[in-house]
Amino acid sequence: MVKVKAEKLNIYYGKLHALKEINLEVQDHEILSIIGPANSGKSTFLKAVNRLNDLIFGSRMEGKIYLDGQDIYQLEVELLRRRVGMVFALPIALPLSIFENIAYGPRLQGINRRDTLAEIVEKALKAAYLWDEVKDRLDLSALKLSGGQQQRLCIARTLAVEPEVILYDEPCSGLDPISTLKVEEAMRELKKNYAQVLVTNNVKQAARVSDRVAFFLTGELIEIGSREKIFTAPSDKRTDDYISGRFG
Repeated sequence: MVKVKAEKLNIYYGKLHALKEINLEVQDHEILSIIGPANSGKSTFLKAVNRLNDLIFGSRMEGKIYLDGQDIYQLEVELLRRRVGMVFALPIALPLSIFENIAYGPRLQGINRRDTLAEIVEKALKAAYLWDEVKDRLDLSALKLSGGQQQRLCIARTLAVEPEVILYDEPCSGLDPISTLKVEEAMRELKKNYAQVLVTNNVKQAARVSDRVAFFLTGELIEIGSREKIFTAPSDKRTDDYISGRFG
């Protein structure tokens, strides 16, 4: 089932043509990784799906993006961002307790019963592979968690509002290998219930966790295919050169 579809998508920042005629589909229950060197439009694509480009002065979009077949610009932006959650490279924990970090989104939706919030918090932390590490200290400030724990906390906070799609913008770029492994484990488990799009500069990470891989270069989608095809028999020499480390 196609969850997200970009059709002839072009993004401009003033005179800069950041994305060029992108046609791409994200399937439900898959991890699609987007790889490519810097300034290839990877993060721009994520922001377009979540309409974060709307906040950038001078940005302009041509083409269409659909969520479950509906034009995202026909949705209220608050609803869209609830359905399409985003996890950024730098984990930003709120200056609140671990519990209140996760409960923040549900409270904004009008959920205030303590027992209901407790269920949501536990479920989200378990899904983010963090529950066992924090279950006895939920009243602790989230700012006291390690960087890797804060990133999984941000994933749990996203999950607490029950999105349908999760976008990750280099979520492990500042993490140590053990923390990265735990985030990747969470992503694999979350595939059962969510469509996920991962932007990563770590080609090996894309090879570990992806179902499909898209290679972007200077704003263009060069090719997209299964993990096995992209990493063993890419169709385009530029893809092979990037994966092999000959540039990028």
